[in-house]
Amino acid sequence: MVKTTIWDDKKLVMLKTLWEKGIPITKIGLQLGVSRNSIAGKAHRLGLPKRSSPISNNESNPLEIDKIKSKTNLDDIPLKLLLREVEWTRTKCCWPLGDPKLKGFKFCGEDIITGRPYCNKHSHIAYTNAREN
Repeated sequence: MVKTTIWDDKKLVMLKTLWEKGIPITKIGLQLGVSRNSIAGKAHRLGLPKRSSPISNNESNPLEIDKIKSKTNLDDIPLKLLLREVEWTRTKCCWPLGDPKLKGFKFCGEDIITGRPYCNKHSHIAYTNAREN
């Protein structure tokens, strides 16, 4: 079996250059004709500086926050950003109240029954016995 490599010196130089410029790894892969995973693996093996994931990045863009705060109509704010403001905790009832797509959505928030995610009222609704009907 002949082992072939897709990483020649030219591609390695291009990878390092594009990486340093902050080009997304998917775009680097397209330019070099390799997969996104191939780029990520090679960058790791070369010891290139790590990048924060755009998915798990908890730091919001300050411009985005200012843009949201400046909006007067909550209907214009994307749902995923509005839901960030909904408070949730494991010690309070997480029974949803209202439609999550509409403003005013929240969780019940009463103290839970130990071992269940809901308060007494909502546990009774959620955990019914067919024989009780």
